[in-house]
Amino acid sequence: MASDDIDPIGFDSIDALFRDDLREVFHVFRRSAAVTLSGAPPMRPALPADDALVRVCRIALSINADTLSQDAARDFFVAQFRPFRLRAPGFVTAYYEPVIEAREAPDAAFRTPVPARPADLVTLNETPIRGEAGETLTSARRRADGGLEPYPDRRALEEGPLDIRPKPIAFVRDRVELFLIQVQGSARLRFPDGRELPLTYDGRNGRPYTSIGRLLVERGRVPQSEMSLDRLKAEIRALGQEEGEPGARLMQENRSYVFFRADRSPERRDGPIGGEGCALTPLRSIAVDRSLWSYGLPFWIGATLPRRGATPEPFERLMIAQDTGSAILGPARADLFFGAGDEAGALAGLVRHGAEFTVLLPRAAERGDG
Repeated sequence: MASDDIDPIGFDSIDALFRDDLREVFHVFRRSAAVTLSGAPPMRPALPADDALVRVCRIALSINADTLSQDAARDFFVAQFRPFRLRAPGFVTAYYEPVIEAREAPDAAFRTPVPARPADLVTLNETPIRGEAGETLTSARRRADGGLEPYPDRRALEEGPLDIRPKPIAFVRDRVELFLIQVQGSARLRFPDGRELPLTYDGRNGRPYTSIGRLLVERGRVPQSEMSLDRLKAEIRALGQEEGEPGARLMQENRSYVFFRADRSPERRDGPIGGEGCALTPLRSIAVDRSLWSYGLPFWIGATLPRRGATPEPFERLMIAQDTGSAILGPARADLFFGAGDEAGALAGLVRHGAEFTVLLPRAAERGDG
């Protein structure tokens, strides 16, 4: 982040930070620090952690988090970081982990496959190719001759020849449920016997992301003030989501298509796995623009939004960058992780609010090389 995009401020300018549960924040930051120092490649690469952030990660892991007091946590953040307010207008949305009814085999009511990552999918974060219209593609299809070509888009993967359709992990009720899982990037599938199968993001076809909610607003079908996750799902279902129907065609205007893997790892029990590679924490983890920010950076976010109910209320919390998303673009843009289940989803779907962003940069990186 260039120094002319941020202004150094004192911690006294965000005094509400000291009323936050900084001990909890430290635990979340420490989880990121462990991933940073492990050397494991992130699920979705971001701006690499610089030497200053790596140093702070080492300090965090040297501290016994179980005995850390609120005052000691405050002293850690004040000693190791310096706050910089972002000049760009801030904007936040929210996301969550759906819990979706599913079946292991298709039946009359559950016919939509949850796609596993295809063997011929190649992720090209550092060396993207160009699509048919010249657009940047961050994934490609590996041909039998070793060459690369654009991966099929959503419509082709849903309605094209069977040999290009991905293998199913399980089956959900309809395309709206699958679309929801793909937009959120993770889910828990719940089977009739009570078992749950966690899903973790496992790549995408690399096509550009298009917001279907924005299209519904722009085309006058839903007023901006009434747009929510429930309204979005209802509109698509009302339009019809079978092959060739308007709802299906609308979803296919988002050409991006996400693949998953069944994830029974110990880490997954703590929550969905973000782009950094660690479990997300409700109301502490955020998704940021990975081309601009490093995972693990703390952000103080001030806003007024529906955190606990439909009525907006003050939201002032220190959050940790642990995820990313195709629609999360710009320095003062974040997706707030709200947790799992229908209640979290109902609230997350209401969040489209302006916000004030303050990033905490490691003291050794005070010139703004974030």
